[in-house]
Amino acid sequence: MQCSGGGCVADPRICFVTNKTPAADIAADRLRQRYGESPLSAAEIVVALGGDGLMLQTLHQVMDRGIPTYGMNFGSVGFMMNDFNENDLIERLAAAQRTRIYPLSMQVLDAEGITRSALAINEVSLFRSSYQAAKLQILVDGQVRLDELICDGAILSTPAGSTAYNLSAHGPILPIEAPLLALTPISPFRPRRWRGAILSNRAVVKFLTREAEKRPVSAVADNVEFQNVREVTVTEDRSHHVTLMFDPGTSLEERVLTEQFRF
Repeated sequence: MQCSGGGCVADPRICFVTNKTPAADIAADRLRQRYGESPLSAAEIVVALGGDGLMLQTLHQVMDRGIPTYGMNFGSVGFMMNDFNENDLIERLAAAQRTRIYPLSMQVLDAEGITRSALAINEVSLFRSSYQAAKLQILVDGQVRLDELICDGAILSTPAGSTAYNLSAHGPILPIEAPLLALTPISPFRPRRWRGAILSNRAVVKFLTREAEKRPVSAVADNVEFQNVREVTVTEDRSHHVTLMFDPGTSLEERVLTEQFRF
């Protein structure tokens, strides 16, 4: 129980998940013994012990449940995670800053004429699937903006994902609250000097593959991949959201800002 001038409030129901490494599993068992555990179906907060990959998987699991997620780093980078400490967890959760993130919706038309869909918290990526470079036409809100991009692929990133693969491909870092998306080419060959674009989060972005039989392309929304795509349409989806929790002073907004001054 937590008590204040307004009375006592029961501790939150917590579901612990891990990346299945021995260290994370041992830590999770200790946390369960100290703080109890609730199944995901009844949880009020999810505590994820792992790295950014586990965090993305967990966020996809809880997206339609409205459960905030608090990560503790047992991975390599841990950009979306807090430092691990098994003490004072209830107090940390109560003090945590919350950030709401809206995903991208990816609609794909494949070579069989089948339409498929997936959501992406970080980014939607298109990749060449053979030794041949991809040829992509890019439309924004129905207007052709780039008639032909010859490349290894392209990324459309949310602000939350702009410091991930997008940054590795030399794309811009977006402030987490900015109503923007980052469109970034991967190893562009023609036009060689095109470095991408910053778009409104209300934009409808469509990729059309050219010479698709000769130059097959796959489309990926976070960790969901569809092969042999012909058209990929991406929009921000405001009907879904996830909530991340961070210790005070280490919010996602602060992390994204700090990343812009690294060299």
